Amino acid sequence: MTKQVKFTETALRDGQQSQIATRMPIEDMLPVLEDLDSCGLYALEVWGGATFDSCLRYLGEDPWERLRTIRAHVKNAKLQMLLRGQNLLGYRNYADDVVEEFVRRSVENGIDVLRIFDALNDTRNLETSIRAAKEAGGEVQAAICYTTSDVHTVPYFVGLAREMAAAGADSICIKDMAGVLEPGVAHELVGEIKDAVDLPLEVHTHCTAGIAEMTLLRSIDAGADIIDTAISAFAGGTSQPCTESMAVAFEGMGYETGLNMGKLEGVAKHLQTVRERFKAEGGLNPKVMEVEPKALLYKVPGGMLSNLISNLADLGASDRYNEVLAEVPRVRADLGCPPLVTPLSQMVGSQALMNVLSGERYKVVPKEIKDYVHGKYGKSPAPIDPEVQQKIIGDDEPITCRPADLIDPQLPRIREEIAQYAKIEEDVLSYALFPDQARDFLGRREDPFYDVPVQEVEVSIDVA
Repeated sequence: MTKQVKFTETALRDGQQSQIATRMPIEDMLPVLEDLDSCGLYALEVWGGATFDSCLRYLGEDPWERLRTIRAHVKNAKLQMLLRGQNLLGYRNYADDVVEEFVRRSVENGIDVLRIFDALNDTRNLETSIRAAKEAGGEVQAAICYTTSDVHTVPYFVGLAREMAAAGADSICIKDMAGVLEPGVAHELVGEIKDAVDLPLEVHTHCTAGIAEMTLLRSIDAGADIIDTAISAFAGGTSQPCTESMAVAFEGMGYETGLNMGKLEGVAKHLQTVRERFKAEGGLNPKVMEVEPKALLYKVPGGMLSNLISNLADLGASDRYNEVLAEVPRVRADLGCPPLVTPLSQMVGSQALMNVLSGERYKVVPKEIKDYVHGKYGKSPAPIDPEVQQKIIGDDEPITCRPADLIDPQLPRIREEIAQYAKIEEDVLSYALFPDQARDFLGRREDPFYDVPVQEVEVSIDVA
């Protein structure tokens, strides 16, 4: 029997997030939605990640309306989103009532598959969102954040897959955000997970380090069921391997893909015009298309590399780049080897930068790192270095419970705060995740004078 390789298309979420910082408006997507829907793809990743924030902050779009619009045009393919567990789409833990309502509304508005991960692979932080998704009728894909360290072994990841299956996952994803999953390891890891867990397995990687296509090939050889790819216009570099090229390659090896290459070509042609527009306007930095072998050495995602470059340039310290890059794995080891994925990638990068520029390690420590060492993000994969812990939080005792157990319900207060501008519950949830951006967006929508500056006018009256 010929094996089928299923494809999840990422161009409308991770592809454009990786290359044009999630700035693609819905108008650029509309012309290709129906072709994407009918060309044989297993799923379309269209929501979550940074799309929600970007809609509110930069594009002047309601992210919920974007989802409903996409759903209206996509009838066959599954719609997929990326969700950061108890962090949802933000950068901190939210109360269970916010998580439950957000997940329920995501499914109601059109999401079929929720790819749920935790930055620390702490499965306690997945419990509420998995339960809420199942209750809402959504399909749960629990994602393992892949990274390398002494503790991140194949048996460790297989154990995580078992935990996720026991928690109710419908499928498992190996999420290689830095593009550092080597082909040989991929073959071993996929084979071991497939032997341990009787669930579909998807593999997600990035082309940052130049090995992604080989990784996907070896993953499929070992029994993976689904791969993430991006249409050619937004493939390669810090994005995923090219959908069309991978389809041709697999079909040439005797696999079935079920993809309509003619329709894919039409989609690619339209999105190429979108890409060229962003390139002409400076929204596509050529650096995101470069191969960065250092990712294999430092385990740093491409987006994190570009952020470090940008931050150092802003500080007039671009010449310290290699020092900061070398400091990243040291900080990561000190902090218990967290995977470098949002929000931990930004936090570790910031701490490395401060260690180098201040001239003394951990002299300056951001609040987020203090919270992490206090246990407020979850359990670190390996123990935190005791001396570093003492330097950061002194004699404080870190918490050991699930962090959200310490957060009181938040929705009643949030509803009250935004009542002036929120028409529906989705508006409330937008405000819950991104208060400043959502208040501005909803304020401008509801009040034509919301952001009109107040002008003082001096009036003088001559009295005869």
